[in-house]
Amino acid sequence: MFTDSGGLQEETTVLGVPCVTLRENTERPITVLKGANRLGGVTRPGILAAARQALAGASARTAPPEKWDGQAAERIVQVIERYGAVTA
Repeated sequence: MFTDSGGLQEETTVLGVPCVTLRENTERPITVLKGANRLGGVTRPGILAAARQALAGASARTAPPEKWDGQAAERIVQVIERYGAVTA
């Protein structure tokens, strides 16, 4: 996957799809640290190098980051229940 979208960087990380981000930086650095995402930059050589690394398996499937398990709503409800509902 080639993208400049932070949302797609997250989704490819969870799904185990190798990702090359066409930017010099990312607001989702955990995707790079986990090895699922490569920063290709905006130049042809950088993009090609990142794509080759991804195709060579350098972006192998890794476990998603902690708490990227689709259970956020349940955790939020637990916190609200623990501390009481907010009233207007």
